[in-house]
Amino acid sequence: MALAKEQKVLAPVSKGYKSFVFEEVTDAKNISLKYIPTILPPKKYFMPQYETLVEYDITSEKARAVVESCAMVIFGVHTCDLAGIQCLNMVFAEKPKDANYLIKKSKAAIIGIECNEYCDEYASCTMMGNHLPDGGYDLFFTDLGDYFIVAIHTQLGDDLVTKTGLFTDVQPEHLKALKELREKKKKIFKNEVGLDKKEIENLFDKSFKSKVWDDLDNRCLACGNCTNVCPTCYCFDVVDEPNFDLKTGRRYRAWDSCQNEPFAKVAGGESFREKRGWRQRHRYYRKFKYPLTKYSKFFCTGCGRCSRTCMAQINLKETLSFLKEENK
Repeated sequence: MALAKEQKVLAPVSKGYKSFVFEEVTDAKNISLKYIPTILPPKKYFMPQYETLVEYDITSEKARAVVESCAMVIFGVHTCDLAGIQCLNMVFAEKPKDANYLIKKSKAAIIGIECNEYCDEYASCTMMGNHLPDGGYDLFFTDLGDYFIVAIHTQLGDDLVTKTGLFTDVQPEHLKALKELREKKKKIFKNEVGLDKKEIENLFDKSFKSKVWDDLDNRCLACGNCTNVCPTCYCFDVVDEPNFDLKTGRRYRAWDSCQNEPFAKVAGGESFREKRGWRQRHRYYRKFKYPLTKYSKFFCTGCGRCSRTCMAQINLKETLSFLKEENK
């Protein structure tokens, strides 16, 4: 843990039966290298659940922009979460750029780790093409038993390797072992729904009036768990909160959810999506249709968090399977 002596290191830590979180670590013994996706994705470090944007004082008519950030290393990020971070990078780099997110992100070194086997039955990372590394990291670790092979992707990653002095040059036998692992993974990681990514956009073109949404309308509790744990959801509300002196205060943003009934309400109390099924449909289209049109990228990473945390046991893979069956 040489890095922890110089800056904050965050890594997955076990919190009990099948429960893991990213939190600060100072001892490598506390890090869980094999884990199912954490309760909240690492996006919480770039887009906190509650984040002060402005502090104000009406007596002096002054306001001060606030960006709370520090250098950090996020270790052990799965490929599904690396994909999620890449999605958010595109969203918050659009004009007007989100300075708070981009500054936090610029101060973070991201170290990914490869999944050599499935997390659990909720994952759909193969269907989404996120079971293999595809950028979004500074360093990427693959466990090959007696050693890790490390891919360097950025100058920051190269600097970390040089600073620690813990690594040796890769040899041909190491690359051969990596190739053998990837071949083995082809037999382990199969398309979970049998739905090709090229078919997904066309499927959702046909599914806006599907009966599936009526089923979800009857089941959904509108708790917002699915969006709260999603690595690519980025909606937030902005709140002005005065202090008790009624002279000073702050403006902060807090995570919001399209699954909350007031989210799509407009003046007069009308709602664009008053039914739970409509809101669920919107969630799915925000993962599989709308971002594909705008960013040429799916915003579902296959992490399985939404299915894992749903109190109504709405399963993303089952929903996609129903849509596929319905449109045969």
